Amino acid sequence: AHQMRRSAADLTRHLARRRATEFLDVIPASRFPKTTALLGQVRGCADDTSPKQGAERGPGPGPLSTGWNRKHSCRFAEHDVQVMHSDTNRGIEVLLNPIYNKGTGFSIAEKERLGIRGLTPPRYFSIEQQCAKIWENMNEPGKTAMFKWRSMQALQDRNETLFYRLLVEHIEELAPIIYTPTVGEACLQYSRLFRRPRGMYFSADDRGHFNAMMYNWKSDVNVIVVTDGSRVLGLGDLGAQGMGISVGKLDLYVAGAGIEPGKVLPCVLDVGTDNEDLLNDPYYFGVNRKRLTGEEYYDVVDEFIQAVKNRWPNALVQFEDFQTEHAMPILRRHRDNVLCFNDDIQGTAVVVLAGVYGAMAALGLQPADITKQTFLVCGAGSAGMGIANFLHTAMVHHGLTSEEAHDRFFIVDKHGLVTDKRRLDKKAPGVEDLRPFARSRKAWDGDGDDDDDDESPESLREGAPLATVVKLAKPTVLLGASTVKGLFTDEILTMMGEFNERPIIMPLSNPTSRAECTSKAVAKATQGRALFSSGSPFEHVTTDDGTYMHANQGNNFYVFPGLGLGSILVGSDHISDGMLNAAAEAIPRSIPAEGAKRGEIYPRIANIRDISVKVASAVMRQAVKEGREGR
Repeated sequence: AHQMRRSAADLTRHLARRRATEFLDVIPASRFPKTTALLGQVRGCADDTSPKQGAERGPGPGPLSTGWNRKHSCRFAEHDVQVMHSDTNRGIEVLLNPIYNKGTGFSIAEKERLGIRGLTPPRYFSIEQQCAKIWENMNEPGKTAMFKWRSMQALQDRNETLFYRLLVEHIEELAPIIYTPTVGEACLQYSRLFRRPRGMYFSADDRGHFNAMMYNWKSDVNVIVVTDGSRVLGLGDLGAQGMGISVGKLDLYVAGAGIEPGKVLPCVLDVGTDNEDLLNDPYYFGVNRKRLTGEEYYDVVDEFIQAVKNRWPNALVQFEDFQTEHAMPILRRHRDNVLCFNDDIQGTAVVVLAGVYGAMAALGLQPADITKQTFLVCGAGSAGMGIANFLHTAMVHHGLTSEEAHDRFFIVDKHGLVTDKRRLDKKAPGVEDLRPFARSRKAWDGDGDDDDDDESPESLREGAPLATVVKLAKPTVLLGASTVKGLFTDEILTMMGEFNERPIIMPLSNPTSRAECTSKAVAKATQGRALFSSGSPFEHVTTDDGTYMHANQGNNFYVFPGLGLGSILVGSDHISDGMLNAAAEAIPRSIPAEGAKRGEIYPRIANIRDISVKVASAVMRQAVKEGREGR
């Protein structure tokens, strides 16, 4: 390889001298001695013979610049070769390196300098032209989402710059390809689709070696996304194949917030899998054993976090797709130990709060007016209680006491209204978050049936059905995290429209088949007046009388790029609830006035970089206010 580089350098020197001979005039030494001296040096070592000064020229065309008498110093291509580091990739190595490769975008000068002239097609195409060609090919009729995912992976393998350029230009269309929902399908067969290693795998067999393994990754790191593959996008336990989630999430960090691609690290903690299909798959590339449990499992997570802290003490760690029983304990265990957050818990809660703020903005209200809202949350599991707990935190942030904020919530699960009379299962997911809400909701302990004449919330019994709770509590915001299809019936939706001029209705359960209601049902029951947002995509609706209802969809993509960027830039050592609330308040500021009038409570994903800048700025200001900057 060293000999090849020397041969390429010698060839480039020869071409440079020959072109300089043709380019410069034969100038009398008395007029421009320095230029003539330079010319003599160049020609003195040239392989071809040059005419002497004063000699008569033979027939045929003279030098290209005859009669110009140029007076300037020249910088030759050979000088560039001499200053290049000996380890710089040249020739075919450039084209095989996705960081350096530009495909058909190399200029003639770059081809000469890098020793690739003749190794690429002769015609030059700009990066804009290359993007247009690839986008046209990807959108030919019949191309599936999975085909587009594989095409994008192949592009990233050969030309990383072009990959991110295409992703940024078409972020609205490609975000669902790079990440959910398409990446879930890719993760199901990731072992068989594996072509080129990305990121790092820390397995149960590597215990005790994590710290040394971190140094196998040579570059500096700003953001790490790590998963144990135990709960991938609702698809269940996919083990080491969860790496696709970490890779896709970091691609969105780069596209959404401009994080440097070389400073992100996707990771997977391979502690085994309980998925029998994977254990019996001869091509599964993960550890072929059952999952670690108990303290053995937490020891692996602890070792990973400590290794990250030793290697990159300022890096942000995002936990992704950890199963419910481990997600919150891990976050609580390490939140004060390393800069980290869990997107499934905190990111989702921030998006819901941002939607509430956006809906309030559409109603002409300010974020502080959240203290006047009444929330009915359907679903008392970890997802529902995580959202309720964060909404409660926002109310306290804006001036209510903890007790006053708890009084603004009604929690309903499969057994009905949760009150202080409920016997809570200590092992149930989200029970610790549920407990203070249950204590604050005093159940009516009168005898006999509920008094139909008493329309106050105080008349609600333990286990009261959802329709009764809606009737008496008269909530302004109805949230669904129950995964029960059709839970929000026409009766319930109609009552929400009767109690509120513009009710806020959010069926958040995924996928669409488990959503508590549809956009059409909400529009019909409320005459299109509702402010609607869901966890799954629904169609916008125009009612029979022509009223338009916008079907919003919450997306964690609004949050994590800006949150990560802001926490890194400000040098925070902790992501506080105040910083998360600041991110939620910043997101609706990107909604144009005309959009708010149409009932849009989230901005367009196409503007994600502008959104991320606003989120990052708000996060940084809050961090400085809390004294968390410059760790």
